Amino acid sequence: MNQLATPNPPKSRPTRRRRVEKRATSLFANGEPMVWLTGGALAVATVMIAVLLGLVLVEGLPTFWPKPVVEVELSSGRKLAGEVAAEERFLPEPALLAALPADQRAAAEQAIASEGGVRRRMLRTGNFELSGTHFDWVSEHEIVRESTPEWLLVVERLSWGRFYGTPRAVTLAGVRTEGEPDKVWALAAEQHESVRQRWERRRELETVAIGEVNREIEEARLAAREIELESGVDSPAAKAAHAHAQEIATGSDAEFRELQEQIAALRKENAGYEVELETAGGTRTKLLLEEIVRATAPNHIGWSERVGVYFSRVAEFLLDDPREANSEGGVFPAIFGTVLMTLIMVLLVVPFGVLAALYLREYARPGPIVSAVRIAINNLAGVPSIVFGVFGLGFFCYIVGASVDELLFSAKLPTPTYGQGGLVWASLTLALLTLPVVIVPTEEALASVPGSMREGSYACGATKWQTIWRIVLPRAMPGIMTGMILALARGAGEVAPLMLVGAVKLAPELPLDTTAPFLHAERSFMHLGFHIYDLGFQSQNSEAAKPMVFTTTLLLIALVVLLNVLAIWIRARLRRRFQGNTL
Repeated sequence: MNQLATPNPPKSRPTRRRRVEKRATSLFANGEPMVWLTGGALAVATVMIAVLLGLVLVEGLPTFWPKPVVEVELSSGRKLAGEVAAEERFLPEPALLAALPADQRAAAEQAIASEGGVRRRMLRTGNFELSGTHFDWVSEHEIVRESTPEWLLVVERLSWGRFYGTPRAVTLAGVRTEGEPDKVWALAAEQHESVRQRWERRRELETVAIGEVNREIEEARLAAREIELESGVDSPAAKAAHAHAQEIATGSDAEFRELQEQIAALRKENAGYEVELETAGGTRTKLLLEEIVRATAPNHIGWSERVGVYFSRVAEFLLDDPREANSEGGVFPAIFGTVLMTLIMVLLVVPFGVLAALYLREYARPGPIVSAVRIAINNLAGVPSIVFGVFGLGFFCYIVGASVDELLFSAKLPTPTYGQGGLVWASLTLALLTLPVVIVPTEEALASVPGSMREGSYACGATKWQTIWRIVLPRAMPGIMTGMILALARGAGEVAPLMLVGAVKLAPELPLDTTAPFLHAERSFMHLGFHIYDLGFQSQNSEAAKPMVFTTTLLLIALVVLLNVLAIWIRARLRRRFQGNTL
């Protein structure tokens, strides 16, 4: 019987299309690992930045908030009063633990067993002229009694740091009055503002008025010295100039004596206004009202008054000069110096950077020399900033500045004018530092302008410079602004070069004022970055300065962000303008 046998169908093989589709759906082909890797890297970087900013905010913002003041009595009989600055747990040494009295040792051992350590607090006790220290550590087992007296004042002074005490008596115009703390301080507070006004008037006379008199005398002396160098010591012109300088000095004596009399009268009047405070240890100390910047009773005032004290301290921080080795007071000179130096740096570096990028992109022919220049520019961006500081000190200060002094200020020698660190040399040094940051983005922005625009301009009869000025530069301006923004961010935060070429711990005179020539480029200046370094590493009272370090850091970040936001806003307007013209 013949049966038709059905052959076994051949096994199907996956076609090439199916194999391709299978590979296309694999994890690596779609790039999923790279998506997670790049996204994770971005997330980590964002978290790191957020943690850094969060730390600065958490440590910096509460700096000026008035904290409660505690008064503790220790088992040794010693009494302390102050603000709690820090708190921690620690394990005392066995020898120290064995030396404690039985009750304290038992309390310490119980704290170690139950909580893993003994709790202690660092109190900012102030009163440095009495105790010789600003802070004291107090362990929990040492405290016998703790309280928060209502009228325990926190006194912020011009010198010697803070003072903690209770008002017991006040002297007004030489008349001494004792009484309850609230009444005593009320009497003192009534006269405090007028006393401070007299102090400010005296300070203005000492710094401004006497400074003007001394400046007139010095200018006359220098003018006579210049004539003496030009025509000789025994020349009639030199003798006449010296006689004129002597006449000015003699005429200024009467004005100087009058100013001294006014200063002495104001000092004598303020000497009759003082308040007597009693410390936690029972010592009474008299403080002149003119020395008191601010006094508060944190345990007595309410929330709204605390807010007022907070903003008063913030305003002082932003608008006043520093005091107490920069650990208290304000940072206005540092803000002023930072902004002024950064703006001058930008005005110097942007034109040179744009001109260099224009030559490299538009005029220079490609070749080994141009390639070497580009390599040098890229390598210059990696040079440590302190190297630029050494170069600025050696070239700008000691060579250029010394030459300027010999040509223009020979009468002042051997005292240097431009032959030392100053605002102009610091700005030039940072301009060199940030020059590659401007050249590279500018060159890329010039290269991004379509060649058709250049050709169209040439076709209309424009020259090469007209094409660059009217076509290329306007459309490359957003990229140029990007370079300027990067230069702002880089230059405003640099510290190492400035330590060599102009930034100082304290600059009594601002580099910009109302006296001719108004901008004194030869003067030293204060800088927020250097101020942070000085607070953190050079302060005699590091614990008191630590909150100011974070606050000044927050201010520097805010200042850099503000400058960058302004530049970004200008760049966005330029981009919208020229994109609209292109469309």
